[in-house]
Amino acid sequence: MTPRSQHDPASVLPLSHVAYHMLLALATENRHGYGIIKHVAERTGGQVKLEAGTLYAAIKRMKDEGWIEDAPTEKGADARRRTYAIADFGREVLLAESRRLEAMVALARDAQVLPDTTRAEA
Repeated sequence: MTPRSQHDPASVLPLSHVAYHMLLALATENRHGYGIIKHVAERTGGQVKLEAGTLYAAIKRMKDEGWIEDAPTEKGADARRRTYAIADFGREVLLAESRRLEAMVALARDAQVLPDTTRAEA
């Protein structure tokens, strides 16, 4: 049975920062758990550090919701090491959340909390 949330990506927003960073890590390539942890730490300059327990609980939840899936095992890879891939619905969720965050940043720019980087200085 397909989870009800798979019909509308907006129905699962906002995402936790853990889920968002995990989907971002899988958006460019399939990764195993430790690879996700390393990628997130590198991309955030160490600001986000995923613990193994948090990661694997999130992986289970995201697989149950159809956001991620087991990736095919590469030839010669350690069969005990599971690799994960972003699913089509996970990509839709990531896009919806990225657009939501983009709109929030636009509001901050409108309120002059953040500088407007689209305007050229005279």
